Amino acid sequence: MHTHRAELQLEALGDANRRAVVELLASGGPQPVGVLAAQLPIKRPGVSQHLRVLKQAGLVTDLAEGTRRIYALDHDGIADLRAYLDRVWPPQGSAAPHKRAAREEAPGC
Repeated sequence: MHTHRAELQLEALGDANRRAVVELLASGGPQPVGVLAAQLPIKRPGVSQHLRVLKQAGLVTDLAEGTRRIYALDHDGIADLRAYLDRVWPPQGSAAPHKRAAREEAPGC
């Protein structure tokens, strides 16, 4: 995953309303804007703007269904973000030996 895409995704998730939209889509599956807006403290145009940012970041996809659009998580984008985080934030156990070695080498320990 390119660092630029990760930056866009992390920036998009920096907003509490966008995180709420992602959580709603994760727990409730694909939904139209109106259904999402009914579950959030923001109006429909605001939800649409947040969905646009999430889509540009590769976290959400949309599909035309008649006259409305149905939004869902972009599983490839979520997987890319997860892979990026795994690269920059290794599992807890793998970082521990490095920390121990640094402490043991530090003066006064």
